Amino acid sequence: MTKKVAIIGSGFSSLSAACYLAQAGYKVTVYEKNNTLGGRCRQFIKEGFTFDIGPSWYWMPDIFDKFFADFGKKRSDYYTLDKLSPAYKIFFADDVITVGDSMEKICVEFERIEKGSAKHLRKFISQAQENYDIAINKVVLRPGISPFELVTPETVTRVDQFFKTISGQVRKRFKNPKLVSTLEFPVLFLGAKPSKTPSFYSFMNYADFGLGTWHPRGGMYEIVKAMQALALELNVTIKTNSAVEKIVVNQGKTTGIQVKGNRIDTDYVLSGADYHHSETLLDASYRQYSEAYWAKKTFAPSSLLFYIGFEKKLKNIEHHNLFFDTNFERHAAEIYDAPQWPTDPLFYVNFPSVTDASMAPEGCETGFFLVPIAPDLEDTPELRNQYLELILARFEERTDQEVKNSIIFKESFCVNDFVEEYNSYKGNAYGMANTLLQTAFLRPSLKSKKVKNLFFTGQLTVPGPGVPPSLISGKLVAELIVKNT
Repeated sequence: MTKKVAIIGSGFSSLSAACYLAQAGYKVTVYEKNNTLGGRCRQFIKEGFTFDIGPSWYWMPDIFDKFFADFGKKRSDYYTLDKLSPAYKIFFADDVITVGDSMEKICVEFERIEKGSAKHLRKFISQAQENYDIAINKVVLRPGISPFELVTPETVTRVDQFFKTISGQVRKRFKNPKLVSTLEFPVLFLGAKPSKTPSFYSFMNYADFGLGTWHPRGGMYEIVKAMQALALELNVTIKTNSAVEKIVVNQGKTTGIQVKGNRIDTDYVLSGADYHHSETLLDASYRQYSEAYWAKKTFAPSSLLFYIGFEKKLKNIEHHNLFFDTNFERHAAEIYDAPQWPTDPLFYVNFPSVTDASMAPEGCETGFFLVPIAPDLEDTPELRNQYLELILARFEERTDQEVKNSIIFKESFCVNDFVEEYNSYKGNAYGMANTLLQTAFLRPSLKSKKVKNLFFTGQLTVPGPGVPPSLISGKLVAELIVKNT
């Protein structure tokens, strides 16, 4: 008999697992609470403007290529990828750093800021490349079941890198604060302060400077459409507007789920929804992690997001723009150490229409503004408007242009929306941070320790936050289910 798997949620990890399980011969059905697929990677279209309302950075193209190759496909069978040149701009109070699309260009820019820094940068990125190879080909492909998974000939010789921090390693080599911020930026994708992130994670710097920044033509949602198409080719059944209300357990083994009051029998349940929320679908005695456990964990930030349609083309901007013109350490402290609305936040702006004309009407610009904030903050319309005014004023000053009077429309998304739309714990945006004590086997498990045939995937479990790790998480949990059968 063909074994049945019910998958809760349709984010990257869920779609990845669905494809691998269907390929392995399982009858797979995906249940998504919203009316579109993709989890946090969704699309918002209004008046001819197209916004990616979730992830907007395409890094580690090799991970996506490997995913499609596992099914005898090429990424180019589904979408077109363009390398961004330059990759992005960083605006400081007194200067702008342009990160080019090659190490040569980046080294020239570093030398402009700090004489002699290019030599240190090449050495740093060379080590980061070695770490990337170990991380992607060895460490992240382990399911996080045992601490011994981290013990390989390569990691043993680098064990000190798990106890040193990115911040310490960067500051030892580079003195200029602007270069320090540029090199500490990529690990923010891992959801923790650079001073709390193991230096082994410098592989993110290689992902940035070595592999480059890319854009799927049409936006990040093209990846979701590609994975959906592949899943359907593999005979996966997908049901939208189907919130799972309960995971059914009988004598310590899951036997199904409940959707719209109806019981659906299945052999395995895999949840790619928020891990904390997924466990609330179980009776209390079957939950692995207490509320106290979750409360103690370091969660990645939430975000205040604005989607803005501008009626003109903007100047002095690139596809990706980081505004580091205020105090990096203070903003980080207001996210992690003493959670509060930030005094003077750093922020990020994405203008995909700079490189992709399909993302905005002719002569217009699509703008996605993001302010990282602590999870679980009070979220009101007044606070959202206050921060929009603040960041637009700084944006106008740094880019030397007036934009407020060119806004056609604006929409926002914040803590309350993350909770309502994605059942996100405390409204976090990126899952659980990759700190030393939240790495590999120290993260919530892919396999339930209390309920047989119940599994989990996504950014709160292994390998961690981000789109490429989510693809890998789906593959890892599919392999566990196959092994369990």
